[in-house]
Amino acid sequence: MEELLCTIEFVEEEGIFVAKLQSPLGGYREYRSASFDEVLDQVMIELQQEFEGVL
Repeated sequence: MEELLCTIEFVEEEGIFVAKLQSPLGGYREYRSASFDEVLDQVMIELQQEFEGVL
């Protein structure tokens, strides 16, 4: 059985990287930075904390 855990969208807006993250547990949130690596790190940390012990 397949279950949607989260959706993540990465976009660039005028030189700023934006990660748009939505999940049933955490709701909708955005992370912004001039560095793509920093945005990606923020998303990874958030998802690790959110799903720790769930999966």
